[in-house]
Amino acid sequence: MDRFEAMRTLVAAVDGGSLSAASRTLNIPLPTVSRRVSDLETMLGSQLVVRTSRKLLLTEAGSAYVASARRVLEELAEAERAASGEYRAPRGELLVTAPIMFGKMHVAPIIHDFLSAYPEVTVRLALTDGVVDLIESHVDVAVRLGNLPDSTLVAKRVGEVRWVTCASPDYIARHGAPSSPEELSNHACIAYEGLKLWRDWTFAGPRGEQTTIIRPRYSVNTADAIIAGAAAGIGIAYIISYQAADSVRDGVLVPVLSEWAPPPFPVQIVYAPRPHQPLKLKAFLDFVAPRLQQRLRTVGQVFEAEQARVEVPV
Repeated sequence: MDRFEAMRTLVAAVDGGSLSAASRTLNIPLPTVSRRVSDLETMLGSQLVVRTSRKLLLTEAGSAYVASARRVLEELAEAERAASGEYRAPRGELLVTAPIMFGKMHVAPIIHDFLSAYPEVTVRLALTDGVVDLIESHVDVAVRLGNLPDSTLVAKRVGEVRWVTCASPDYIARHGAPSSPEELSNHACIAYEGLKLWRDWTFAGPRGEQTTIIRPRYSVNTADAIIAGAAAGIGIAYIISYQAADSVRDGVLVPVLSEWAPPPFPVQIVYAPRPHQPLKLKAFLDFVAPRLQQRLRTVGQVFEAEQARVEVPV
């Protein structure tokens, strides 16, 4: 029995919740997974897991063993990275996650340039709007929008974005622009929602944060479809500044209710601390951070220029 392979198999089964999940993750036959776990239990003389029809449950001994196995496997992986030269030159694979639209618009183009600059590094970019556990999913770097909960992760702030309210010039010409969030009840609105409803828009009022409930004329569950609907003159959209910046710069959309905009929220690059940071990770952080900062500054400048244009006296 290869003890390290048995450990990897057990940890994959626990993380996936079943032996079949470990089979898919490791791309090995299910009987092989079952045999490795059984052989490990036989060697240890202790039951590690309880197999049920729905999921895998750890015994008390299994919980302690899996925690130790994770540490051993991480130390082994660290030794392999050092032996392969990851600490002497940027090389190897990086797993990166980012929100879907932000990733497509801003992270992916930077990664394209990074790959050209570092030919010995490969990148797996996973775009998801869900929150991924970096440790459990073995993610090297995540780009996150919004304030982060307290954790042991390292976070590097690269800029900020905010919610903005926009409409097309044609819509404003036909219906006028609202002067306060309360007036949205008299306007057609475009909501970001799919199977679940999300009809509360947040604004910064004179007495603090306030929420306005809108009645959408049109609802859709992707930001680019919202922008397309607003550009078509269907109604007023509530979107994040980086999503609307190109359309505002090109005059396709016009910000409204700017004086009621809620406070901005941060964009951060997040990663787990390590005793020895691989050069591939350091190179990625050094390359991506300043370029994301510049892109986010450009987004902010679009809305600053639009606000200055509106405030110029006629």
